[in-house]
Amino acid sequence: MSIWRQTPNLDELNASQRNTIGELLDIRFEAFYDQSLTASMVVDSRTHQPYGLLHGGASVVLAESLGSTASYQCIDTQKFFCVGLEVNANHLRGLRSGRVTAVAKAVHLGRTTHVWDIRLRGDDGKTCCISRLTMAIVPHGSQASQR
Repeated sequence: MSIWRQTPNLDELNASQRNTIGELLDIRFEAFYDQSLTASMVVDSRTHQPYGLLHGGASVVLAESLGSTASYQCIDTQKFFCVGLEVNANHLRGLRSGRVTAVAKAVHLGRTTHVWDIRLRGDDGKTCCISRLTMAIVPHGSQASQR
């Protein structure tokens, strides 16, 4: 059974990255399945920290970009929007080059919050980061949407 309210359109998702940090970091939406969404990001000077390794903050940008996009695909966008509430990341190993691929899977899709488990892997398939993202699902016209 699919979690998607709107079937993800990869071309549209990739086009949505124009003029954002996603374009700067070469984030690309690559695949979706009934229970997951996948995206990747370049590992090069754009995403390195000073010692030549993938910056933890860049990994978090990929995780939050992927998870927030996944939440958006699960809501009625005529009634709600979603915003990041909390993100954390455990960085398990360093990467120096290639692409890092992330897969987001829903842990909880509630009425007011979504929680995503996001696993990042290097080209060798080994996990380099595990992230958890909590999204707030906010009705249009609420006080939160007017801030």
